[in-house]
Amino acid sequence: MPGLSILIPLYNYDATALVAELQAQLAAWPGPVEICLLDDGSGEEFRRRHRPLGALPGVRYAELPANGGRAAVRNALAAKAAHEWLLLLDNDSRLPDGQFLARYAAALSLGAPVLIGGTAYEAAPPADPALHLRWRYGRAREMRPAAERQRDPGGQLAINNALIKKEVLLRFPLDERLSGYGHEDTRLGLQLARAGLGVRHLDNPVLHAGLEPATAFLAKSRQAVRNLAQVLRADGLGTGTRLVRAATRLRQLGLAAPARAALAALGPQLQRNLLSARPRLRALDLLKLGWLLAEDW
Repeated sequence: MPGLSILIPLYNYDATALVAELQAQLAAWPGPVEICLLDDGSGEEFRRRHRPLGALPGVRYAELPANGGRAAVRNALAAKAAHEWLLLLDNDSRLPDGQFLARYAAALSLGAPVLIGGTAYEAAPPADPALHLRWRYGRAREMRPAAERQRDPGGQLAINNALIKKEVLLRFPLDERLSGYGHEDTRLGLQLARAGLGVRHLDNPVLHAGLEPATAFLAKSRQAVRNLAQVLRADGLGTGTRLVRAATRLRQLGLAAPARAALAALGPQLQRNLLSARPRLRALDLLKLGWLLAEDW
């Protein structure tokens, strides 16, 4: 029967509840299962909390001496995985119910080498206003049904909550040149599409529980734009994204320079809105457009 390696990078977030939820469902998978935890340079508080998990049945725990980044830690986990199917989960995910692994097991009959379950967010906004931007972004931009994501299967790929054959991820490892946060999954999705490998989207979301404050999310968004520019320079990938299409259109019209200057002037006002209790995603779109126009690609 097909084996499953559940790969969870750990970084400064308590994943104890996620591991317990997964352990309660292991019998739903038709073959052997292991849960592989790799700490990517967390603080000692989190390492002390997670080390006992390595003594649980079917759980392997290891630590990296320093933070290597989202792509590198997942590649390291994949290389050491024992089984043919890999389930990639972020450490701040929570399972929606007791049938999460059962739905993935049933989906193996679809014959696709890559299955994407999706992400969900709580219906009510968080009590802390600092978390509203990340919650609004997740609800509006990331929380989409499978039928909608399937219209652009490679372009809508997210490596959190992805079930993928090990041979596929070893053939197309995540790009470790992309530092920090963002677009390693964009590049993987486009590579899979170019190779003609099927990606099937499912309605089997995990709940994104670890919302970042707006200041942290904006810093990650800035890094994601830098990574997008790097992907564009290196491989010409990502031209189909909405952000790149807008920037490209401004270039074609000869308006890139004035738009860049105008958006730079608006930057402080846009950031004030995004740090408020009522952030507008349109402000984030404009801020990211200004950042991309300022990049060399």
